[in-house]
Amino acid sequence: MIGILLAMLAGLLMSVQGVFNTRVMDSSNMWATNSWVHLTAFTASIIIWFFTGRENLLSVFNVSNKLYLIGGVIGAFITFTVIKSISNLGPAYATMLILLAQLVVSCSIEAFGLFGTEKICFEWSKLIGVALMIAGIIIFKK
Repeated sequence: MIGILLAMLAGLLMSVQGVFNTRVMDSSNMWATNSWVHLTAFTASIIIWFFTGRENLLSVFNVSNKLYLIGGVIGAFITFTVIKSISNLGPAYATMLILLAQLVVSCSIEAFGLFGTEKICFEWSKLIGVALMIAGIIIFKK
């Protein structure tokens, strides 16, 4: 139950953050906004780290595959693409397409066992779910 609630909270926060970031960009520019978003996230993370145990910050470099360390770089491009998609499509339509892409990529990661995830067998019900999402987006857009 906690996982479901946290996932719903993540969706809520991502939607609000996308709109907030887009509004900041309206009065600035893309990369200044992106820098501000990640600077404030870094600051919040350091403050929370300071009060919650202070494990070794450099332990992140102990990760087995160093490729995983580029998550922050990916985060910068996520912020860029979310801002631009919301600017061009509006929050609801952009979010639907973002969620569809997340679902397809996440299912692919699981199906092929990529990035150290447990490989999960393909099920037709997942493909039907994706098709229903696409149908929902088409209906929503009309």
